[in-house]
Amino acid sequence: MSTAVVVEAPGQHRLVPHEPRRSAAGEALVRVHAVGICGSDREVYQGNRPEGYVRYPLTPGHEWSGTVTAVGDGAPASLVGRKVVGEGFRNCQVCDRCHAGETTLCTAGYEETGFTRPGAMAPTLTLPARLLHPLPDGADLTAAALLEPAACIAAAALKARAVPGERVAVVGTGTLGMFAVQFLKAASPAELLVVGTRDDREALSRRFGATDFRTKDRPLPDDCDVVIETAGSADAARTAAGLLRRGGRLVLTGIPAPGADGLDPTGLVVRQLEVHTVFGAPPDAWAHTVRMFGAGLLDPLPLVTHELPLAAFPDAIELVGSGDPKVGKVLLRP
Repeated sequence: MSTAVVVEAPGQHRLVPHEPRRSAAGEALVRVHAVGICGSDREVYQGNRPEGYVRYPLTPGHEWSGTVTAVGDGAPASLVGRKVVGEGFRNCQVCDRCHAGETTLCTAGYEETGFTRPGAMAPTLTLPARLLHPLPDGADLTAAALLEPAACIAAAALKARAVPGERVAVVGTGTLGMFAVQFLKAASPAELLVVGTRDDREALSRRFGATDFRTKDRPLPDDCDVVIETAGSADAARTAAGLLRRGGRLVLTGIPAPGADGLDPTGLVVRQLEVHTVFGAPPDAWAHTVRMFGAGLLDPLPLVTHELPLAAFPDAIELVGSGDPKVGKVLLRP
């Protein structure tokens, strides 16, 4: 019998029998190939995700890939049999922000697959077909399971507006940092610096396109045109801002703990820094990610270190929070 993960409440989960939910009008039924575990899934399990951004009981899973097996009335029949990934934000499509393409800012309220709606830690997932992004027929679905975090970084790269010949940098060497390196590399920078806390990430950073790697305790430049921060700490944000020339562009993607000391507003104003933030990925970032992946400019597979069966959900959660430098991206295979 096929099963799904359900987190009943913080710290409480069980495997339950799974029956595919038939796709209603406008929906698609997807056979899940793989689903990624990230820090926010750990927050869901531990109960420290911000109020309003999770709804129990819940089947988690917002990073996934799969194949469409059926569609409901009004959904394109051509999707059946296609390999796909899908957006998580269930936007209303009618508010001003949605009409502007800023679907992550939908004024109808926050709804997202894997947090307030059933996610992909199950053999199948049913969701609006409009949220799907078809992949090339030969796409590696294991690699594609990482395209959701990649899309969040694509949103940062689009806001950064890096152009060929600029000096760019990434702060953070986790999954998001390694995606940021790949997106910035595609912009043909003159220099691409990666700043982290672990020397063992240098080889992977250079594999993805970094021209320089430094731990944050070493001397750092202050003349970068663009910096993307991915580490999720207030200290990382300050390090990122310090790398910039006057008038440089900073994009913050990490979410520090509540109450963290922020950037010095005086420094931001006097140095005329342009600061952007990212929470999730709108459709243009998803489209950009899928194009990059299809063109071979985005390589997620080296980031995957563990693939476990769905029943090993608690083990996967522990791996993600272990701090073990040998643990990269952890995938579950329904």
